[in-house]
Amino acid sequence: MRRGLMLTLLHRDDWLVAVDKPPGLLVHRTPLAQAEDFVLQRLRRQLGRRLYTIHRLDRPTSGVLLFAFSPAVAAEVSRRFEERRVAKRYLAVARGYLDATGVIDYPLREEAGPRRRRAVTRYRTLQRVELPVGVGRYPSSRYSLLQLEPLTGRYHQIRRHLKHVSHPLIGDTTHGDGRHNRFFRRAFGVDRLLLHASSLALEHPRTGQPLEV
Repeated sequence: MRRGLMLTLLHRDDWLVAVDKPPGLLVHRTPLAQAEDFVLQRLRRQLGRRLYTIHRLDRPTSGVLLFAFSPAVAAEVSRRFEERRVAKRYLAVARGYLDATGVIDYPLREEAGPRRRRAVTRYRTLQRVELPVGVGRYPSSRYSLLQLEPLTGRYHQIRRHLKHVSHPLIGDTTHGDGRHNRFFRRAFGVDRLLLHASSLALEHPRTGQPLEV
């Protein structure tokens, strides 16, 4: 990831700005990851204004990321994320064939501690492909393009849910299948997590109108 590249703006008004986050870029500096380049810093330089984070995407995940121009608006929209009043959709490529539609309802532990909390992900299969290459024990390999909607917001929810149903995401080095990850790197030059936050929909915190990015 080269430093200083302009971020693509997806929406901007007097209160909010949304960008297309590249994969491999942190949203902001954390105690565990003191990166020199991250989205918040880059966007502040690009716009010449202070910005406030509303939500996060994992470092390897790309897609729609929303910021606010004031702490009050950031706090208000953050509460809507916590209250599940923001509709989020993702695109992903997973190993194997999933059903046409389905719901994964499986509790997940938080980042720290033994307690499991309810986690629900709805999915729809958009396309399937079978390649004549034996990556594992079978003579061919199958993959699914999915649209996913996390109805709760647990840590690495989509990635962990797909691992739970034995359809891990391609490019997931934590919860995925190394053989298929290596195949995608070798055959297609894909060395990233194939998970993309494709849209956000919510009621605008100031105008009250529907906003979909």
